[in-house]
Amino acid sequence: MPNPNRGSCGYQSSEFEEEYERPSKSQLKREMTALQKLGQELVEQARDRVKRVPMPEDVRDAILACQQITNHEGRRRQMQFVGKKMRTLDEAEVALIQKTIDSWKGASKAETAAMHAMERRRDKLLTDDNALTELLSEHPHLDVQQLRTLIRNARKEQAENKPPKAYREIFQILKQLQKAPAGDDALDDEDAEDQEDEDNE
Repeated sequence: MPNPNRGSCGYQSSEFEEEYERPSKSQLKREMTALQKLGQELVEQARDRVKRVPMPEDVRDAILACQQITNHEGRRRQMQFVGKKMRTLDEAEVALIQKTIDSWKGASKAETAAMHAMERRRDKLLTDDNALTELLSEHPHLDVQQLRTLIRNARKEQAENKPPKAYREIFQILKQLQKAPAGDDALDDEDAEDQEDEDNE
């Protein structure tokens, strides 16, 4: 038997639909937090990287400005402004930024793994004479005499607790061998060597 009171409570079904279509407060808060975190990740990146990220100019300017602020309170306020700017982005823009950051993380992991592999190989060259024979069989064009001298000097540096000049040179040779197939990365190698020298000064 039909209920005579049905539909007489003063609400239209469309009102319920509109209410359910709107995101909940907790959902909105989660989205705001995610955008704030994304902005924070961008602020922590190198300026050159941020400049290459596809995003509106006003958002990029807010991020670059935040990077230059050293005062704690000033930086906190600017981070809030960055979060506000991030919330002006549409879904496609956010997805593109996230994809760019994810690609950096993937590249960083690969670079870190490669660096650790080179460090292990360098250490093996100092402790195992067969490691040099193996390296020369893979790269016959290498200067055997130079490598033997560097290995001998690196062992001496370690024994006498001297600055690791030869030790670093071996690493740079291994790095160049790894980059050689890529072609024109010689400049990167020089930059990396300069950076390593700065780090060790």
